[in-house]
Amino acid sequence: MIHLVLCWHFHQPDYRTEDGRYFLPWTYLHATKDYADMAAHLEAQPDMRAVVNFVPILLEQLDDYVEQFRAGSIRDPLLAALVAPDLGHYHHAQRRSLIESCFKLNFPTMVDPFPGYRRLARLWQAAAENGEAEVDYFSAQYLADLVTWYHLAWTGETVRREHAWLVEMMEKGSGFDLEERQALYRLIGEVIADLIPRYQSLAERGQIELSATPHSHPIAPLLIDFQSAREARPGLHLPAASHYPDGPARVQAHVDAALATHAEHFGKAPDGLWPAEGSISTATLELFSKAGVRWVASGEGVLRHSLHHAGLDASQPFDWLASPCRLPGQSTVTFFRDDHLSDLIGFEYKGWFAQDAVRHFLRTLEDRYKHLAEPDPVVTVVLDGENAWEYYPYNGWYFLSELYQGLAEHPHIRVTTFSEYLDLYPGNVAELPELTAGSWVYGDFTTWMGDPAKNRAWDLLCAAKAAYDKHVAGLPEERRREAELQLRSCESSDWFWWFGDYNPGDSVAAFDKLYRAKLKRLYQLLGLAVPATLTLSLSSGGGHMEGGGVMRRGGHG
Repeated sequence: MIHLVLCWHFHQPDYRTEDGRYFLPWTYLHATKDYADMAAHLEAQPDMRAVVNFVPILLEQLDDYVEQFRAGSIRDPLLAALVAPDLGHYHHAQRRSLIESCFKLNFPTMVDPFPGYRRLARLWQAAAENGEAEVDYFSAQYLADLVTWYHLAWTGETVRREHAWLVEMMEKGSGFDLEERQALYRLIGEVIADLIPRYQSLAERGQIELSATPHSHPIAPLLIDFQSAREARPGLHLPAASHYPDGPARVQAHVDAALATHAEHFGKAPDGLWPAEGSISTATLELFSKAGVRWVASGEGVLRHSLHHAGLDASQPFDWLASPCRLPGQSTVTFFRDDHLSDLIGFEYKGWFAQDAVRHFLRTLEDRYKHLAEPDPVVTVVLDGENAWEYYPYNGWYFLSELYQGLAEHPHIRVTTFSEYLDLYPGNVAELPELTAGSWVYGDFTTWMGDPAKNRAWDLLCAAKAAYDKHVAGLPEERRREAELQLRSCESSDWFWWFGDYNPGDSVAAFDKLYRAKLKRLYQLLGLAVPATLTLSLSSGGGHMEGGGVMRRGGHG
């Protein structure tokens, strides 16, 4: 019997600015489309088991959106535009921002299938050829139809199948009035408000194991020690700063906050963690062990590098992948992700017929592990639960339906969770002689450190942390709490991810601006002048993001 753990990772960084307004809308959009669909697929297949990982900063933003709907005070400009009574009053910059925002999605699956949306896109593309002034010629009805279509496209397939009036709106295609837009707005609020209770219910009936990530998704090994980046890449260029000030304590703060936030939402602390980007090191695992974390998961690249450095054969690591590992003297167990199987779902199958993709996945899974001498092998598949589906037809509805049914009915594959596997087979834990620090992206940290812009971002953070350490003790209690929350947000991995000229230019610019705004706010909370260095862009970025969509993580990231 092959035991399969399918782990879905849900993550969005903190998109809020100093006044609580949302700089980017991805939290509520992914909630309405992806988190809702992922819950519905599990609900529809009671014999399916999985691990669902919520990053705490995502949970807190979902709470914030629920409160915005409850209070009737929306602080997300794009969501507010959906129910603006008269979009004709938008000034030039607002119009351009709204139009550009409403074309940030994957055109082949989210625009092209809908004639009404396609027509709006063609009108904009034609006008854009004539210069920026053309934005003022678009009517209020065009803007209303566009913002409505954008939100219709970002509804989950299961949500559409439950609410037939959404399909009727799509068939209508244009001329949406305020009442229709308000109905769509209310539905978005209801979907978001139901999410956490739905996942909690799935956990209570034993279908899923809920896990967490250190609070704001930091790269823990780098916070602890910059030198860990050189374990997998010895010649990597490091920031000018020698280390992140008091890094181990900062990681501990993220872990403590994660356990508390998870318990507040789901009634108990999680047994395990998916560290941000699957990033682990020996020191990180020691910290997790002391915190009572039962299991973590990481990438296959980390295992390969570790086996190589230990002088073991890393060319065919299936025996090691098929069992969780523990370092000598530590209690936390590590499961290693099968990169090939995970990336088939994350990147490859989006262009396949669903039945063909599922047959290929199940056959590949069996072929890779059925000949192992080790009884009851465990196979770990981990990927984002949000980004891939934008590239699948119907938001992956047919693929996930077929996959879950195929897994639930398979005679030789048993779906399970990390904790259940450890309960059933406590003796199947192997001892890994040593660990080479790394992440699930290439097995190293080059996605977050080494590039000049990334290193500069770390130096700015180190300077802000030094200022924090010097001045935070003199602040009033409430201001200290705000500064701590702000520092956590600044320590997120996401800012460093996007810097570098190989990423799409508009995404780089957006995250550059948001990161510097967060650092500025930290200085303001400390009562300090904002350094002039924060007025300079960290990276110009490169490339062009067609349609606005970027699929992150899941192998390459």
